[in-house]
Amino acid sequence: MSASVSRDLESPEELSRRLGLNFSDLYLLARALTHSSYVNEHSQSAEDNERLEFLGDAVLDFIVGAWVFNRYPEMPEGDLTKIRSALVRNDHLAKFARKLDLGRALRLGRGESASGGKGRDSLLGSTFEAFIGAIYMDKGLGLDAVEKFFTPMLDELRDSIVSETYDYKSMLQEHTQAEKQGSPHYQVVNKTGPEHAAIFEVEVSIQGVVKGRGTGSSKSLAQHAAAHDALVKMGLVDR
Repeated sequence: MSASVSRDLESPEELSRRLGLNFSDLYLLARALTHSSYVNEHSQSAEDNERLEFLGDAVLDFIVGAWVFNRYPEMPEGDLTKIRSALVRNDHLAKFARKLDLGRALRLGRGESASGGKGRDSLLGSTFEAFIGAIYMDKGLGLDAVEKFFTPMLDELRDSIVSETYDYKSMLQEHTQAEKQGSPHYQVVNKTGPEHAAIFEVEVSIQGVVKGRGTGSSKSLAQHAAAHDALVKMGLVDR
């Protein structure tokens, strides 16, 4: 790796400080950021990140599963599974890596770097898994450390991931328009619980007739549930 590239490369210490993680084992973080192509060209370097990637994959599966279970109490198991699967797909993990700008600290071989490796979803997603594995291993804090760091990133996607995975509102809209029934109308009919943890109940009507009802921890999620309920009652989707 040339001197000019080295100057542009963020050190593990700088990354740890920038993200407020205060790693106690910077060697561990360096491993998480080291691709096999770099090790092939630098025999004296730390081992590559593939083992940490394996660990991070398992940690993410559990953390995301628990987050989905707690954030969507109104959803059936099948929907929870599909949302969890969407969040741990490589393209989503790559988005998390870009949000953290992990590419600035990623160590690649010359060929991998020249071919645009730092912008490739497959490589960034794997690096994010290894990074999560390193957080899990550092300081012996385990899942608590990962959850504290990663949960705010997941919370930002709470509503959008549902729309991305299950766009029942669009499905209902397309059906009513095809049947020349106009647009569905959503109305909040009840709200319970404290302001910071409110549960909304929404009805969806078509041509003035209530067709579905749903609850959720936001108006958007309740509308999603109501649209799903309407589609089920119409026989257009399975529950």
